[in-house]
Amino acid sequence: MKFESILGPIWLDADQSALSCVSYTPIEENPLANQEILQTAKNQLTEFLAGERKAFDLPYVFQIGTDFQQEVWQALTEIPYGETCSYLDVAKKIERPKAVRAIGQANRNNPLPIIVPCHRVIGKNGKLVGYSGSSEAGLKIKEQLLAIENPMLQEITLF
Repeated sequence: MKFESILGPIWLDADQSALSCVSYTPIEENPLANQEILQTAKNQLTEFLAGERKAFDLPYVFQIGTDFQQEVWQALTEIPYGETCSYLDVAKKIERPKAVRAIGQANRNNPLPIIVPCHRVIGKNGKLVGYSGSSEAGLKIKEQLLAIENPMLQEITLF
């Protein structure tokens, strides 16, 4: 399912029982995708982006990723709405303090951005680093997501 958002187009996919992918680039939709789950995901994402929702209440599944990546993604779900932490904080949370770069790679491969809030992870110096491939457009999306969650950040810019 594709829908337009304040971030630009977003594509969603699901299996028969859970959301499996949120993407900023085109993806093929599973022919068996549960349309009710896709519609719920679209509605909840739209509410989140409007500042009307702080948590997601829908089933999701990691259909890809190594055990390590899935451990990182699970840890990301524990970062509270409106807060940020560093890659080092996530590494310590999963008891792998030397895995900072690997945490970044896991974030880059997160199949469920926004739902699994990798945008809440920033550099230890407080700078916005890496999002959706570290492109300028990706960093702009990260900045927008953080500003939605914490309006005080609207005064902060990337440049």
